[in-house]
Amino acid sequence: MQYRTFGRTGWQVSEIGYGMWGLADWTGSERTEIDQALDLAVERGCNFFDTAWGYGSGLSEQILGDLLKRNTGKRLYAATKIPPMNFKWPSKPEYKLEDVFPASHIIEYTEKSLKNLQVETIDLMQFHVWEDAWADRDEWKEAVQKLTQEGKVQAWGISVNRWEPDNCLNTLRTGLIDAVQVIYNIFDQNPEDNLFPLCRELNLGIIARVPFDEGTLTGTFTKETTFPANDWRSTYFVPENLNSSVEHADALKPLVPQGMNMPEMALRFILSNPDVHTTIPGMRKLRNVEANNAVSDGQGLSQELLDELKAHRWDRTPTEWSQ
Repeated sequence: MQYRTFGRTGWQVSEIGYGMWGLADWTGSERTEIDQALDLAVERGCNFFDTAWGYGSGLSEQILGDLLKRNTGKRLYAATKIPPMNFKWPSKPEYKLEDVFPASHIIEYTEKSLKNLQVETIDLMQFHVWEDAWADRDEWKEAVQKLTQEGKVQAWGISVNRWEPDNCLNTLRTGLIDAVQVIYNIFDQNPEDNLFPLCRELNLGIIARVPFDEGTLTGTFTKETTFPANDWRSTYFVPENLNSSVEHADALKPLVPQGMNMPEMALRFILSNPDVHTTIPGMRKLRNVEANNAVSDGQGLSQELLDELKAHRWDRTPTEWSQ
């Protein structure tokens, strides 16, 4: 496993982190497999785990808390998120700060996360949605400063809404934010335009989420792919999105180098960018942990291939189904 310095925090984080969204959907005996996958990730050198209260109303946080207890001798970084008070994802421009992140809500859910994680201080607390129009509001700033001064949170971050990487730039300039989590992959390259340069300037940590574009960059979807009704992707991959996503993914297949598959190419694309400090694929199975962590070997893609992949940038804007 390779490690990168996480902005001004100075933390040495594994460049392959662990996205814990899907884990809260598992029940019963599947918990054993969850724990085995998490333990294997730690064994392979993963030390950055991203969760949220919103993943199973705290269940994913509790799973991470148990992992931290099993590994008290190792430095594992726990990143979680405060849900919006209106429980609507993503945020919309017309939403008011007092309806989404009033100070009392920020404090209340930080306390809940501390309890779920079974820790006295949270490494990285993130706002699970954001609107840059809130940048100058004092209420969230005062809550951040209070919780930091009390030692309950070490660093603060923003999880940027889907396909809105610039919807945080003024907030970053307040000096109160230490990290940004943003969708970045072969298709979603627009964080390179404005967000990444500003993060370099301010020395902020960058977490790249959705490395496989919700699955299309695994190269396994077809236009006939369906998802169970209780699978979030059944509402995301509406025909308009599924058909176009499959077409974009199929166009990449001729570029996959010999001896490599598309998921590996997708991860190596992200890791080839030094601006990114960690990427957080979801890993439900032991084989996913093995495959994803093996990509962290210090070998990026060739400049020739990176140049070709730049041409597959796919600029999208939020829609009713993009969530």
